[in-house]
Amino acid sequence: MNLDFNKLGGLAPAVIQDHTTGRVLMLGFMNEEAFRKTVETGFATFYSRSRNKLWLKGETSGHRLIVKEISTDCDQDALLVKVEALGPGVCHNGYQSCFYRTLRDGQWMESEPPVYDPKQVYGGGQ
Repeated sequence: MNLDFNKLGGLAPAVIQDHTTGRVLMLGFMNEEAFRKTVETGFATFYSRSRNKLWLKGETSGHRLIVKEISTDCDQDALLVKVEALGPGVCHNGYQSCFYRTLRDGQWMESEPPVYDPKQVYGGGQ
């Protein structure tokens, strides 16, 4: 499990993909501890750059990510994590995927409807 966490200051980007559909759900970052916890628990765990701490995806919403497969790239400094998503969506804005905006004619447009109300899941703050 030798991964290079040094190129991005101790972090490796982790592309999160639905294991059945292939849809990219989100991009997160893992440090060595988050990666170890992900492997040990089978649930995707990330390092929050804004909060400077580990976070288990779904710890507030219940929308956890069950790990089905982990791959690394040729440089061993990025991860592809195939998951089964528990819950209607992965995005904290209420969408199935964090990639719900598409560039059209120079404008970012929402390309799908939300699948849940984040205010009901997270309360007032996100």
